[in-house]
Amino acid sequence: MNMMTPGSEAELAEAIAGASGPLCIQGGGSRGLGVEGDVLSTRGLSGIELYEPGALTLVVKSGTPVAEVEALLAAENQRLAFEPMDHRGLLGTDGEPTVGGVIAANVSGPRRIQAGAARDHLLGVRLVDGSGQAVKNGGRVMKNVTGYDLVKLMCGAHGTLGVLTEVSLKVLPKPECSGTLVWHGLGWVASLKVFCEALKSPYDVTGAGRVPQGAAGKSMTYIRVEGFEDSVKYRLTELRRLFSDLKPDELNIDAEENTRIWQSLRDAEPFHGKAGDVWRTSVKPTDMLKVTGQGDFEHVVDWGGGLIWSLVPEGEDLRQKLADVPGHATLVRASADTRARLGVFQPQPAPLAAISEGLRRQFDPRGILNPGLMG
Repeated sequence: MNMMTPGSEAELAEAIAGASGPLCIQGGGSRGLGVEGDVLSTRGLSGIELYEPGALTLVVKSGTPVAEVEALLAAENQRLAFEPMDHRGLLGTDGEPTVGGVIAANVSGPRRIQAGAARDHLLGVRLVDGSGQAVKNGGRVMKNVTGYDLVKLMCGAHGTLGVLTEVSLKVLPKPECSGTLVWHGLGWVASLKVFCEALKSPYDVTGAGRVPQGAAGKSMTYIRVEGFEDSVKYRLTELRRLFSDLKPDELNIDAEENTRIWQSLRDAEPFHGKAGDVWRTSVKPTDMLKVTGQGDFEHVVDWGGGLIWSLVPEGEDLRQKLADVPGHATLVRASADTRARLGVFQPQPAPLAAISEGLRRQFDPRGILNPGLMG
């Protein structure tokens, strides 16, 4: 297995055009896709192309580390509002998460329920397709792609349609204050009630989740609000009144503690270093109980019940157990044998699978970009 690290878009295009076999597309290598083939890394495509804080716009090469971007934005009191997860602790990998990897996988954290997914903050892309041709979404193009919305197609395609070389992002200001209500030891039904009541309230909740065991040795259910300090305090007070029959155990407005709470939830930290396979299930929040009721498993819940990380015994097929639950179950961490047997992603219905395959043939006619990853 060879490793190729082109230093420019032209070199990347040359490497893809000259490839004679499958390519494993890799950013920082922090997610470990497990695709066989020569590794084609975007780490050499790193750097900030344009940053206009006043216009809330950032253009960055795809191999740029997320940490570098976050430090740049923090200096201007701004942020990536979609709160991208860091997979390294969960997967036991190293390397540096890159902006291209985040966009390719549409990695979105707890704030998705209020600010939207990574896809919603993506303004434009440059990429190289499976034929080795450079493509730009909008403006001057080097290949005619009229009719495709590349921003939507590439975000979540996991590198199977093309290799991102540059992305344009919308950034947002950091809030002045963040506050979290915490409940200790709530059961699943009570936690779902908290999520539903908080999210249908007028108090602009930006986080709603639950971890199996917190500092108090019990499950911890969280509700977060952000904004100007006076507004945050007012909304936390009103939310406490809303839950007069289910009072929270803590009200936390310490900046460092709030950061710790939500990073831990975002990165599924309770499962770091624990034996077992990890599944990521996306369902309607009201179907949360159908997932958490399957077996004696541990779960980390995000998006008000819409995203559920489950720690299950090695080799067990959670997707089969959830066959009657509408949604998507992704096998995030497992042995190579289990990944090969069960597949990483939820199988698509036949009509959708046909459309997906047709798109792949258009963008990657030789089938060399992360082959087999998406089914």
